[in-house]
Amino acid sequence: MINFTNLKVRLGGTPILEGASAALPPGAKIGMVGRNGAGKSTLMRAIIGELELDDGAIEIPNDTTIGYIAQDAPEGEATPLETVLAAHRERGRLLAEAETATDMQRISDIHERLNAMDAHAAPARAARILDGLGFDEAMQNRPLHTFSGGWRMRVGLAALLFTDPDLLLLDEPSNHLDLEATLWLENFLAAYRGTMLVISHERDLLNNVADHILHLTQGKTKLYPGGYDAFEKQRAEHAAHTAAAREKQLAEQQKLKAFVDRWRAKAHAAKQAQSRLKALNRMSPIAAAVEDPTLTFGFPSPGEMRPPMIVLDDAAVGYDGKPVLRNVSLRIDPEDRLAFLGRNGNGKTTLARLLARQLEPMAGEMAVHGRTRVGYFTQYQVEELDGDDTPLAHMTRIMPDAKPGAVRAQLGRFGFSGDKATMRVAKLSGGERARLALALITRDAPHLLILDEPTNHLDVDAREALVQALNDYSGAVVIVSHDRHMLELTADRLILIGEGTATEFEGSIDDYTDLVLGRNGAGESAEPKEGSRKKGRQARQEAAEARKRTQALRKEITASEHAIAKLEAERTAIDRAMFAPEDATGKYAGKTMTELMKQRADIEAKIEQQEERWTAASETLEASETTTA
Repeated sequence: MINFTNLKVRLGGTPILEGASAALPPGAKIGMVGRNGAGKSTLMRAIIGELELDDGAIEIPNDTTIGYIAQDAPEGEATPLETVLAAHRERGRLLAEAETATDMQRISDIHERLNAMDAHAAPARAARILDGLGFDEAMQNRPLHTFSGGWRMRVGLAALLFTDPDLLLLDEPSNHLDLEATLWLENFLAAYRGTMLVISHERDLLNNVADHILHLTQGKTKLYPGGYDAFEKQRAEHAAHTAAAREKQLAEQQKLKAFVDRWRAKAHAAKQAQSRLKALNRMSPIAAAVEDPTLTFGFPSPGEMRPPMIVLDDAAVGYDGKPVLRNVSLRIDPEDRLAFLGRNGNGKTTLARLLARQLEPMAGEMAVHGRTRVGYFTQYQVEELDGDDTPLAHMTRIMPDAKPGAVRAQLGRFGFSGDKATMRVAKLSGGERARLALALITRDAPHLLILDEPTNHLDVDAREALVQALNDYSGAVVIVSHDRHMLELTADRLILIGEGTATEFEGSIDDYTDLVLGRNGAGESAEPKEGSRKKGRQARQEAAEARKRTQALRKEITASEHAIAKLEAERTAIDRAMFAPEDATGKYAGKTMTELMKQRADIEAKIEQQEERWTAASETLEASETTTA
């Protein structure tokens, strides 16, 4: 059992944890969730003793081995396989001692301990873990310094998993993984025998691995049984109960206050009034649910475009004259939703860069509609934001000809209003910087959004907001992501990238998951069954049709709103002409009162028609979204 009680931690004078307490059951798999900046990593660092507590206590059994991945990626001349094997220090120490020991009893003890930990099978086990995280045999034997930071972080994760500690602490373990490695990691963690505490914003990982959710908010923690979906349901029920209790308390307060105000000056009722006043003062206010007004994504919709938008015909693309992908034939139409699947290094980003016109085809043909505007999001854009600048300065620089109101409106779509627009980027959270990068790339209402791992810095709530914004967006979308939940809710077409080309995958995300994990018993080369193909095709078609229906309704609602605003402006102009004829201008100048009254009646009738259209479309949209949900 791991207990922490009344933890208080301040960083730079700012309270991060304020009275956090929980009892973690032995052997439990606990997912830690909370908004960005809530203190999840702070709590994990406090558990391992990396941060000093201002108050409170953490109790962990003395013989517990703790595994925690370092923030710095391993580096040097060692290979991934050597690095992983070296992580088990006891094994390495015993093997070294076995080479030099002379005492027969000590030699016996060493070999007994090595056999107990199955030390001789360790190289094969280390290789399996590395393979699951995407390292083939050749990669396992390359020096670390030849890998990018993301791949070296995978080596660090493999080393941690290999040590098999009693308490496994993981902070966003899937951030540097592709979908295939994420699926392997889920399977590995689900079978893990020790106690585990994992910080993650991956809904599927939390549902498939965690048996408890530790929610951290406003410096405090609460432990919920079950996976993420169960937690979300319990949290919603708790919020509803809290809201109902608060409404009841407010009503009671109003009732007591009314009695006091009415009777406190009356001699015969002064005592009762005083008693009620004391009761009113004793009431501890129930706080309203905290909503984050900055949790906003709003992609500006482009104008309509005739299909096709982009056509690739037997295209090849690569770098320095060497093709990464060949024989790629692909058509993208307005409102298409594509997800690129495949292991990192297979060419997903290369194909994305070709579609974004950052690369030119080395062979074959690429035809692009002349009016196509593309917004391309990558993690590099988040990292390259100037920390000393503000969101307003970034947007002003990239929209030099726009009026200040238009610049602020684009920032406002992504939650950067008021003081947030003038805050230094260095003070923004990772999720806020990702939103700023999205605001910058969509400034000109692109027809095609290409999003390469857009969720890495976003918490669960922000990911849901992004999914909703993408489903409201009327342009085409290409997504590269390891977030299965996002792909299921946004993608209609799956493009499998591997073996040097890109092909349409006819199954569903579930089919692809089964394919990667070998659940269909046919290995990696298996194709989804015909029934699955039809089911996947049908599901994607239904999703596309549902989105088209809702988009048409949203357009109708917007058109009605614009029409109503225009008609109301006309009505105001008529009223001005009726009550101040000398100030009348334009078509209403010189009109008689009878003519103006008739025109006003016509405008009123048109406003009523538009309001009826708006109401009907809004009700239909609400019913459609409820049915889909």
